[in-house]
Amino acid sequence: MKKIKKKQPWKYLFWLGPFFATVGLTAGLVSGNWGLIPLVFLIIGIVISAAWIVWQSQQSQWWKQRSTQAGTNALVAILAVLVILGLINFLSTRYHLRADLTETQLFTLAPQSKELVRGLQQPVKVWVFDVNQNSQDRELLENYQRQGRNFKFEYVDPQTRPGLADKFGVKEYGEVYLESRDKRQLVQKLNENERLSEVKLTNRLQQILGSTTASVYFLQGHGERPISAGEGGMTQAVEGLSNKNYTVSPLNLTENSQVPNDAAVVIVDGPKRGLFDSEVKALQSYLNRGGNVLLMIDPNTDPNLNSLLQEWGVRLDNRLAVDVSGGGVGLGPAAPIITDYGQHPITKDFGNGISFYRLARPLEITQVPGVEATPLLRSKPYPNSWAESDLQSEKLEFNADKDLKGPLTLGVALTRKVTAKSEATPGPTTQASPSPSPLPLPSIQGQPSPTPSAVATASPKASPTSQPSPTPSAAATASPKASPTSQPSPTPSAAATASPKASPTSQPSPTPSAAATASPTTEKSEKPATESRLVVIGNSDFATNGLFQQQLNGDVFLNSVSWLSQQDQQPLSISPKEAKNRRITLSNVQASILTLSSLVFLPLIGLLAAAFIWWRRR
Repeated sequence: MKKIKKKQPWKYLFWLGPFFATVGLTAGLVSGNWGLIPLVFLIIGIVISAAWIVWQSQQSQWWKQRSTQAGTNALVAILAVLVILGLINFLSTRYHLRADLTETQLFTLAPQSKELVRGLQQPVKVWVFDVNQNSQDRELLENYQRQGRNFKFEYVDPQTRPGLADKFGVKEYGEVYLESRDKRQLVQKLNENERLSEVKLTNRLQQILGSTTASVYFLQGHGERPISAGEGGMTQAVEGLSNKNYTVSPLNLTENSQVPNDAAVVIVDGPKRGLFDSEVKALQSYLNRGGNVLLMIDPNTDPNLNSLLQEWGVRLDNRLAVDVSGGGVGLGPAAPIITDYGQHPITKDFGNGISFYRLARPLEITQVPGVEATPLLRSKPYPNSWAESDLQSEKLEFNADKDLKGPLTLGVALTRKVTAKSEATPGPTTQASPSPSPLPLPSIQGQPSPTPSAVATASPKASPTSQPSPTPSAAATASPKASPTSQPSPTPSAAATASPKASPTSQPSPTPSAAATASPTTEKSEKPATESRLVVIGNSDFATNGLFQQQLNGDVFLNSVSWLSQQDQQPLSISPKEAKNRRITLSNVQASILTLSSLVFLPLIGLLAAAFIWWRRR
């Protein structure tokens, strides 16, 4: 009779070893933090498993049994799967990778938003005062937060934290605020039909970080495109500038003789008539003192800017840029499609993105000393594009005698170092007897001539009866009279505080450097060199209402203005895009036809097809 072994349930406690080890390993890999809890579970599991192995080895040769080998293989396989899953979770937590297949990359942050958040130098926090946390809004905020450690967000229930809601002035649920140090700004109000917008959030982020507001002036009075609402207007471009913290104003140079001093950028947007010579000189004077101008000139127009452009080495070509490769997108040959951009801050992130320019004129660039030119927009090479001279022909054909082969330059950015001079206010002058001009520097008989540093403030007129006219630097301390026999000290300290009168027998000292600095009139001082910037584009239609939001057209305009304003804190990249409205509006008849086709005709066609197949197989 066989002896029945008693079951020992306590042996199953050894399975806690692999379990605890797996728990500790998974917790550490998923969280990425090997703290006390994961280590404790891992150590306990290893100790229990080791004790079980030692005990089993003493009891029997269990590792030689087939069941032990099968169980060991199954255990190793389970552990391998758990380790793989843990590593996948760890990598997915550390590295966020996904594919956005929407047309405007709706679920991916725009390069401008990424650049702005990555460059944050101070903490910024978004407060969402709402009870419900929309998954789409939260995902957008998490995308922002992944780009930089200084960006945070938090959802707040105004009812549970009334003090914080009162601090921001919250009036209703769904309000989103942006806070940076002591600045707070409303981003937008959320509701069922409007979700959190990347465009608004990025624009408000730029505004709250901007310390100054730059002024942009649009030249008016020559048939330029209006900045108010209307066909061919610039309201969308003006709104884009306002979102970037610019102040937009019209400018009429026939009423103002010069460009305002607070102008960061002056935009000449598609003038149909020529500017007056005085207006051109005002723009030239503005550029010469370190100003910045954006010229958008359409073909078949003469803005009378040749003298200004010649100084920068730019010439407007009267031919029309054509692109015969653009027919596939319905733009026609007179709208060149640009995918080739220059290596410049304005276009550095454009890649092979598309921008197009209906009715554009090419530009010819020549080298000018002191001017650095960088082509921004280049058309496709010949035979896809060229500059057409015969616009009356029914068929576009390249004429080697009159036309210009592509690639054509449609936009260029130029810089020039300038040195501004400021005139000091001349000091008060007193009546003096006339003296011949030029006046030599007097030298007192028997005494050495003063050093140049002392002569610079000495009065150049010397006569026994005349009263000297002090220069502005010495006017406050100059002694108007001195004895003919007095011997002034030639040291710089004495010469700077006294204007001696020389004896009639004094001989002039031919010191050119001293005579040049002793001018009693106006004194000029050098200022640090500044940079003047100019952007010329052979088209103005690309930035008008309707076309501004197409492809990269708006980015070309906004980045040009930002670069011209010389505000280094403004990121120059591709700005975020709003989602396009893809809703279809159907009439009652169309809705009825759609209903009948989906509920009656399509099921009936399927039923008839099934009946036909059944009859054929019968």
